[in-house]
Amino acid sequence: MTITFVGHGYVGLVTATVFADFGNKVYVIGHTKEKIDNLNRGIIPIYEPGLSELVKKNVDAKRLIFTLDYNPSISESDVVFIAVGTPTTKTGDADLSIVLGVAEKIGQNLKGYTVVATKSTVPAGTNKKVQRILDESKPQGTEVDYASIPEFLREGSAISDTTNPDRIVIGIDCKRAQDLLIKLHEPIKAPLVLTNFETAELIKYASNAFLALKISYANAIAKLSESLGADALKVLEGVGADKRIGNKFLSPGPGYGGSCFPKDVRALISIAKDNDYPFSLLEEVENINHQSRRDIVRKARKTLGDLRNKKIGILGLAFKANTDDMRDAPAIDIINLLQNDGAKISAFDPKSMDTAAAVLKGVDYKKDAYEAVRDADLVIVLTEWNEFRELDFSKIKGLMKSTNIIDGRNLYDPEQMKANGFNYMGIGR
Repeated sequence: MTITFVGHGYVGLVTATVFADFGNKVYVIGHTKEKIDNLNRGIIPIYEPGLSELVKKNVDAKRLIFTLDYNPSISESDVVFIAVGTPTTKTGDADLSIVLGVAEKIGQNLKGYTVVATKSTVPAGTNKKVQRILDESKPQGTEVDYASIPEFLREGSAISDTTNPDRIVIGIDCKRAQDLLIKLHEPIKAPLVLTNFETAELIKYASNAFLALKISYANAIAKLSESLGADALKVLEGVGADKRIGNKFLSPGPGYGGSCFPKDVRALISIAKDNDYPFSLLEEVENINHQSRRDIVRKARKTLGDLRNKKIGILGLAFKANTDDMRDAPAIDIINLLQNDGAKISAFDPKSMDTAAAVLKGVDYKKDAYEAVRDADLVIVLTEWNEFRELDFSKIKGLMKSTNIIDGRNLYDPEQMKANGFNYMGIGR
């Protein structure tokens, strides 16, 4: 088939590349000439394991084409995906202006029969709005059907999540379009959930909010464990061993971040309010998440007392490992709070320091972990990069001014760290 994706963020770029690798001809429409030129040269704007190689392979094979133009990409396509951002407004609602704007441009360039599908995360009712825009803007004599196909990929494992998802959700009300979309997804072996627009839209929000809930629950148990002298990791291991619950997303730490969970939790709270349901459960999920970040700073204050002019080394800036994404990263709030108390921050992250520099000012970015901890009064680990698991702690001990470590990801064994002379603090341990 010939396919177009409007948008080349994580969702659009990864999914477009995978569909090109399946043998389809895939256009990707962007709006920034420099980014499009770079993508056509195989230079991608994000870090995602394996993505750069896969993009280059399919660009070289002329199956993957990046463009600024809606014509001829839209008019040639059997299926068009909307995969643009839906950022959070000040009220917590999803900003749909980009989605609705590109829908009109798509409609104006349709030719023959086309299925248009939204991959962007949008509240219930949005897809019917897009459908109306397409119907009103399409040229006479064209036919268009519409679908909602939310994505569930995780940054850091986006390619495997796209090729081997837990499910494919398709919100659709037309048999012709349904058959075409099922055929398009045939190379992906996963259960199909066929439903209506509103259900597909809500599945996405409900899934992300539930995972955020599990993370906040783990952090609440961690805080209680510290008060009781229990080991939260063992508590949560025992909880997660129950097959009805599962052990994923039950790791305490500095809270969730990234482009999805914070935005989608806020949006679902807002959607519920608009429908006269105060979703207090999710409001508390948000509160616990913010408190998890403040608890890291509280431990720093308890350890060092007055933080003025104290040097704190930060290991990890991205919101999770295997990405350079700084959107809503816990490190942002934690570093800002430490700086407000007068602390001097040095930091290292294997991939995200360029993106971090745009949002975190006054930080001394270092070339490696050892330089980041040099002369530090305290080290805080905030991202679970594998290379941080294998650090030479005898070397780190010699570099630090005082051997205080807050392990925000519970990467290290407390007894071993204490035996090596460190004042070690984990989360819930």
